[in-house]
Amino acid sequence: MTVIERPSIDFLTRPKRLFIGGEWVDGTDTFLTSDPATGEVLAEIPVAGPAQIDQAVEAARHAFDNGWRDMAPTERQRLIWGLGDLLDQHKDEFAVLEVLDNGKPLWEAELVDIALSIEILRYYAGWATKIHGDLLPNSIPGLISLRKREPIGVVGAIAPWNFPLLEIIYKLGPALAAGCTVVGKPATWTPLTTLRFAELVNEAGIPPGVINIVTGPGPEVGAAIASHPGIDKVAFTGQTSTGQEILRQAIPTLKRVSLELGGKSPNVVFADAHREAAMAGAFGGAFFNQGQACVAGSRLFVEDAIADEFAEELTEKAKGVCLGQGLNPDSQMGPLVSASHRETVKGHIATAAGGGAEIVAGGREAVVDGLEGGYFLEPTVVDRVTNDMTVAQEEIFGPVVSILRFTDWEELISLANDVRYGLAAGVWTSDVNKALKFADAVRAGTVWINTYGMFDVAVPFGGHKMSGFGGRELGEEALDAYLQPKSIWIDTEAVIPTQGQGISR
Repeated sequence: MTVIERPSIDFLTRPKRLFIGGEWVDGTDTFLTSDPATGEVLAEIPVAGPAQIDQAVEAARHAFDNGWRDMAPTERQRLIWGLGDLLDQHKDEFAVLEVLDNGKPLWEAELVDIALSIEILRYYAGWATKIHGDLLPNSIPGLISLRKREPIGVVGAIAPWNFPLLEIIYKLGPALAAGCTVVGKPATWTPLTTLRFAELVNEAGIPPGVINIVTGPGPEVGAAIASHPGIDKVAFTGQTSTGQEILRQAIPTLKRVSLELGGKSPNVVFADAHREAAMAGAFGGAFFNQGQACVAGSRLFVEDAIADEFAEELTEKAKGVCLGQGLNPDSQMGPLVSASHRETVKGHIATAAGGGAEIVAGGREAVVDGLEGGYFLEPTVVDRVTNDMTVAQEEIFGPVVSILRFTDWEELISLANDVRYGLAAGVWTSDVNKALKFADAVRAGTVWINTYGMFDVAVPFGGHKMSGFGGRELGEEALDAYLQPKSIWIDTEAVIPTQGQGISR
């Protein structure tokens, strides 16, 4: 395969600094971020120390208290929309940076990561002028009761590495529309697009301190954000275990927390499904973004009548995948995000093989000519899996799909729900009643019928059970995580003069 030379991007040559209060600030240390397709260093990234975290929170608090929360909604709308326009103008550069830092194919970065980021900013820009309260009925004559919805304050937004910029924008869009200010932290492995995005903030005219970006390791920088008394809310996407730790860190200050966490999604193929569509959905659901997706359809339930044939076809399809650099148009799948993550995924595959499952495709490191330093792994199909195996229960976050067979409805629903996660699910069938019955029975926040992995900015996303907590992302519902209600009483007739108190009667 042809090796693509690293594109010349001016941003990569510039020193990287923290973005705090509209200015660029030095960190206390640095770390390196690398191209997972080659293993080569891309840039040196600053580490925010306690002083810089304090500075970022203070800048966000000042911006919140002195203009942003009280800014005319039409003006907030204009500024957020302008930020989306700037991102649109530089979308090609951002897509390439995402590929270099994360490893995903360029088409994924263009059509998903960057395109959806732009649409989120524009969508929530529109919501800035539509957040409203209510006139509430009460049972006391002469009294009027109102409910306002006010911005919660300073938000700590902590993003994962699988969709680096998009996951920050998921949180920025509704937070800014609601009138909140933000201290954002990208994942350690993939900070580049978020730092480049920070360069657009001043250009868009966003007031200093409204958006602040700090970088560094999660156990230090992320923990400092989660526990900081000046942060009013934390929005986190990532591992379930990390989300649990963030909850613990937030307890002393009782700050609001919203978590979008792991998944182990069942993707179900009935014998009456459209075979070609179901195969495409099974393949894409498992291997999109190298399987590094919380919604990955990694538990593939296939009705027993077609299971052998379906497994054989999926195996051959996986074996034919072309691995390579994300910038190479011939590449169907890129590398995993890091060497250590590849080792983690390999460990899960070894555990599956040791537990009695059959590795029928992949399962090994892949060496791509000219990219010997890259973190490639063959797309892996594991057959003869039972639901009690670790490979069927634990989130692998890599290109690994497990095939489980089922024969009847009760068995399917029991197995599909027998996992601690409840993020998403898919079902493939020509029987609409069966599909809707499955959608009702499965415990998941999103169900796809005869499709998989579809997202739209207007449709809320989030999970049940240990896949989510504290709210949704996308859609109107996402605003609720950044707003808090306030009840207001007005006595228009002095009907309760005694001590100014009364109850409904």
